[in-house]
Amino acid sequence: MEMTFLLGGDLSVHRLGYGAMRLCAQPGNFGRYPDWESGKRLLRRAVELGINFIDTAHAYGPSCNGELIAEALAPYPAGVVIATKGGVEKTAPDKVFPDGRPATLRRRCEESLRLLRLERIDLYQLHRPDPNVPFAESVGALADLQRAGKIRHVGLSNVTIAQIMEARGIVPIASVQNRYNLTERGDDPVVDYCAEHGIAYLPWGPLAAKPFAPEAPLASTQGALAWLLRRAPNIIAIPGTTSITHLEENVVAARLPLTDTEFAALSV
Repeated sequence: MEMTFLLGGDLSVHRLGYGAMRLCAQPGNFGRYPDWESGKRLLRRAVELGINFIDTAHAYGPSCNGELIAEALAPYPAGVVIATKGGVEKTAPDKVFPDGRPATLRRRCEESLRLLRLERIDLYQLHRPDPNVPFAESVGALADLQRAGKIRHVGLSNVTIAQIMEARGIVPIASVQNRYNLTERGDDPVVDYCAEHGIAYLPWGPLAAKPFAPEAPLASTQGALAWLLRRAPNIIAIPGTTSITHLEENVVAARLPLTDTEFAALSV
């Protein structure tokens, strides 16, 4: 099983990445992570283990998640890809709402560049379509940021195939990040569409945990991650954790490919 994917046609990333959302205060991933130094150690350990794709977002914190990543890793080791998202605002743990206005997306991109200490963001994703803003306007804003050299590749999150197709008519789409896991497979057609078109698929909730729920037990992660990595060659799994032990277990799971029989049994 191939364990790397060429994101956007030019960025070689390991198919086990790291989702940084949990490195925020609780509840609701709102506020600065209380054990800041521990978070930095975990991020550095991830890179040591060969993880070179790290996913964050403006809404994680908000913003302070990116600050933590930069403190831990900037200047970034060669080959490390930082992905972030804009288009969702969070004003309290339970107050989360989309804002896909072009002016907001431009402002959040500039903020992410500053917080992440980057001159260009490798992958910038629309976090969620905003029902109050024409989808094409939000995607067009990301296309403008790409032309301006602020971002390298454009991605989408929480979208349908119809929306992906619409976006591809505006700008090349490098990734899609939707909820998908061993027990929630409603996005199967999107996974297959992305695989057919060379688009990375980043399943959020890869272990079926709810967004603000405690981490899944170690014992349940290995089969779930192995199944995702076997499911399609364009899947980049991005499990999140605050435990270095859990992180190391995830890396081990990624190195244990399932047999045809094991994959079929889990797929029932």
